[in-house]
Amino acid sequence: MRIARVAPVLVTGLVIVAIAVAALPAGAHVEIVPGRAPKGGSAILSFNVPNESDTANTVKLEVDLPTKYPIASVRTQPMTGWTVAVEKTKLAKPITTDDGQVTEAVSKITWTATAGGLNPGEFDLFTVSAGPLPTNTNTLVFKAIQTYSDGSVVSWIQLTAKGAPEPDHPAPVLTLTRAARTRG
Repeated sequence: MRIARVAPVLVTGLVIVAIAVAALPAGAHVEIVPGRAPKGGSAILSFNVPNESDTANTVKLEVDLPTKYPIASVRTQPMTGWTVAVEKTKLAKPITTDDGQVTEAVSKITWTATAGGLNPGEFDLFTVSAGPLPTNTNTLVFKAIQTYSDGSVVSWIQLTAKGAPEPDHPAPVLTLTRAARTRG
């Protein structure tokens, strides 16, 4: 009698564990959080960087910002234990914002550890304020290069083809949604 009562509970527990394990990502990746933001709006975007090495620290992160669909203003958030370098590129075609024309945009941000960096098993968020976001595309790709203290490099630059499996090192992608409606 007891076995008859325990079996359904055991089966239910195993099903819940199987569903939870299936929901976990196949591997940790450099990702952008949140993954969605409204076209034309501003957003706080964080690059979620896990240290996947068992023996080396993450000591540098380089993120390329799209220049085909530039972001008019990008500001970095200070991080204790890291320096930041921002590179700008002159735009082939200026973009117009509420503040006037923008002729250059941030094209690359490099964070470099001044102390130990990210230890094995750790992660951190490398955060920027960005906006206004472009209105003439549905996605922005941010290619990222992660460097470890042993000199190894992981290039998070692969594009995911529609209908294809996710590549081993996908580039972080921000999906742009419809612009928020304003009430007037």
